[in-house]
Amino acid sequence: SPASEGTGRMSPRPAIFMDRDGTVCQEVGYVNHVGRCALLPRSVAAVRRVNESGRLAIVATNQAGVARGYFEEPLIGEVHERMRALLAEGGARLDGIYYCAHHPTAGEPPYRAECDCRKPKPGMLLRAAQELDVDLGRSWMIGDSIRDIGAGRAAGTGTVMVMTGYGQGERQYRSAGWSVRPDYFAEDLLDAVEWSLNQEKT
Repeated sequence: SPASEGTGRMSPRPAIFMDRDGTVCQEVGYVNHVGRCALLPRSVAAVRRVNESGRLAIVATNQAGVARGYFEEPLIGEVHERMRALLAEGGARLDGIYYCAHHPTAGEPPYRAECDCRKPKPGMLLRAAQELDVDLGRSWMIGDSIRDIGAGRAAGTGTVMVMTGYGQGERQYRSAGWSVRPDYFAEDLLDAVEWSLNQEKT
């Protein structure tokens, strides 16, 4: 149902936000070449499941390798084209990709910056919500790092941590110091998506 008479806009939709490296794609350290971009085994099925559910599938990723001088910003776009192509081969699509190339202490301006988009800050999720008309209160953030969980919590979404990427190590060795905790620990992205879709967040 339209949000208001005459606008033609539909009501805000829930989204599944996903971290990139270690969640959708394999964690290989800094992806400084397109060839290093590879999907995790069940990522295609996971994103396709989000598509089928009618929710928006959105990636939000910190890419401070630009600030650190490991690669130039245009490479991020090339890697994301590759990721989209790999997903498309399995009939899956992303509705949006947001990235932060900043770092608070590394590199030179404009990349060396105290920004509002670097997770655990919620800037990428808030921007996506504005641009894509997302209902954050009915959305989820899935990632392999407590930074992802912090960003989701700050944006008002539910949160799931996957045991792929850095997730297992973060949970086992670092969880004592966490100031936020995920709503659920999942084996991988597909497990996280299935669990999220089964929760009716109110």
